[in-house]
Amino acid sequence: MTDEKQPDRQIYYPGLGGPGSQVIGEEEEQQLLDVVRSKVLVRDRFDAIRKHYKVRTFEDKFRAYMGSEHALAVCNATQGIVIALAALGVGPGDEVIVPAYTFIATAAAVVAARCIPILAEIDDSLNLDPEDVERKITERTKCVIPVHMKGAPCRMDELSDVCRRHGLYMVEDVAQACGASYRGKKAGTFGDVGVFSFDFWKVITTGSGGMLLTDNEEVYKRCVHYHDHGHEVYRENEDLGERPVIGLNFRMEELEGALGLAQLAKLDWLIRTMRANAARLWDGIKDIAVFTIRNIPDPEGDVGNGVTLIADTAEIAEGFYRGMQARGVEMEWLKESGWHNYANWKQLLNKRTVTPDGCPFTCPRYKGEVDYYAGMCPRTDDLLSRSVTVNYNNLVRITPEEIDTLIQWTHEVVEELT
Repeated sequence: MTDEKQPDRQIYYPGLGGPGSQVIGEEEEQQLLDVVRSKVLVRDRFDAIRKHYKVRTFEDKFRAYMGSEHALAVCNATQGIVIALAALGVGPGDEVIVPAYTFIATAAAVVAARCIPILAEIDDSLNLDPEDVERKITERTKCVIPVHMKGAPCRMDELSDVCRRHGLYMVEDVAQACGASYRGKKAGTFGDVGVFSFDFWKVITTGSGGMLLTDNEEVYKRCVHYHDHGHEVYRENEDLGERPVIGLNFRMEELEGALGLAQLAKLDWLIRTMRANAARLWDGIKDIAVFTIRNIPDPEGDVGNGVTLIADTAEIAEGFYRGMQARGVEMEWLKESGWHNYANWKQLLNKRTVTPDGCPFTCPRYKGEVDYYAGMCPRTDDLLSRSVTVNYNNLVRITPEEIDTLIQWTHEVVEELT
C-alpha cells in the first residue's frame, strides 16, 4: 500500500495532461523544496551533507507497492525498454514482438536496442493478441512486449504461457497502466522486467522519468550498470567500483524522485476515483445497442482512466467522435490516435534509421526478412477504426453532474446517427 493521502483540492489547474498532473499540489511542492534546500540534486554520493535520498526512497516504496524484488528509476520509459532488452541479452539478430497498437516508443526502443520489431495484432481488449503472438514466433524471436493500453491489463495468463512454452523473455510496457493488475497481481510483475512511465500524460507523473521492476537480481544488476555508465552504485568515501559493462546515462535524479514520492502516495486515490467515475459513465450508456465496451480481461484490475467503446461500424465510431467533439467533449477516435497507430509509423514502415546504413534491418546477424506497410495488421485496423474513448485521462476531477451530461449527450449523438 502507499501512504495514501487525498490530494489537495485547492491547487488545481484544468486542461492539463494525465491524471497525476491534475492533482499536483502542496505535497509535490514540499518534496521539491526538500531537494532544492539540500542543494544535492543527484541520486547518489554526497552522503555527508545530504538530508534526503528521494530517488532511492521512491524506488523502495514503488517496489513494495508493486510487490517486486527490485526497482530502478530511470530517465524515461523508452530508454527503460532499451535497458531491459540489453540486460536480458536481447540484441542484434533478434526479433521482438510488439503490438500494432501502442505508442511508437515501444517499437522504437526495440530498434534502438538493435533488434527487429515484429508487429502483432491486438484483440478486442485492444491489447496484444496471444494467438497472433504465437503465429508470429520464429527461430529468431527472443522477447515479447505486451503493452497494457489505456489502463487495462493484457491477457497475462495466456501471454505468459506463450512465452514460457517458447522460452521467450517478456518485457511488460506499463506506461499507460501504472497501478493496474491482473487477477490480483500488479501489471509489470509478470514478465522478466516491467517498464513504467511517469511522463506528463501518465497515471502519475514526475514530468518525465520511468521505473523498471524485476525479481531477477542479476538482471537488476545489469540494468543498474547499463543505466549509469557501467558503474556500480556510487557511495561516499568508497572506490567508484567496477565497470562491468560499457553503459550510458539513463539515471533519474532527485527532483523527479521527489515528485514521484508525492504522486505515488496519491495513486490509490486516483485509481479509486477514476474507476468509480468510469463505472457511473458506463452504467448510463451500456444499453446503447450500437456500442459494446472494450473487453477488459480483469475489470477489477482496470485503472479506469477512460471508457473505450467499440462501435458496430467505423462510420458510427467516426460520427460519434465528431458529434461529441462538437459538444466540447474530450474524445479519442483510435484510428486517429497519431503515433499510437502503427499505420502512422512512417519512419518504421520505411525503415528510416538515424544512420544511413539501416542498422538493425541490414545487420548481417539478422537472418530473416521483415517488411512493414499500412494494412499489414487488418484486425488492428478494424478495431481501431471502430473504437472511441470517452474522457480519456479526464475522469479525476469530473463531477456526477458532468457525467450525467456526458451520458445525455452520448444518447443524443447516437440518436442523431441512427
